[in-house]
Amino acid sequence: MKHFVMYLFYFTLTVTTLTGCVTTGVFHSVNLTNVVLSENNFKIVAKNVSGEASAGYLIGFSAAFGSDMKTFALIRVEGEGLLFKAALEDFWGNFEKQYGDVEGRNLAIVNVRYDSDALNVLLLYTKPKISIRADVVEFVD
Repeated sequence: MKHFVMYLFYFTLTVTTLTGCVTTGVFHSVNLTNVVLSENNFKIVAKNVSGEASAGYLIGFSAAFGSDMKTFALIRVEGEGLLFKAALEDFWGNFEKQYGDVEGRNLAIVNVRYDSDALNVLLLYTKPKISIRADVVEFVD
């Protein structure tokens, strides 16, 4: 019986490792755009626009460190796997509801702030959440 329990534990650990979901959740940008905001060529269109996204996982754990989110889990039961992408889409959706369409406008987000949070319930359920808050400027001629 003791060997059976040991084999069952190792089998479960192996299956979880090979089929589970793992995400680091942090957004590392590889491109950099410098914009000079000291000239009078822009106007602030919106302040404190926000967007957020979350996902729920069974059998897992999440840890939030500022804008960095680490999740190790077996089964996603709600939400999207790409939390930063979903949070940015929610950000622009919230902007469009209040300030109109973004198509054809010279917009940029400034003063971007990321935050992350995680709910963990005894390694049975985890729910990571990413929030984005920023100001939006529009460049004018």
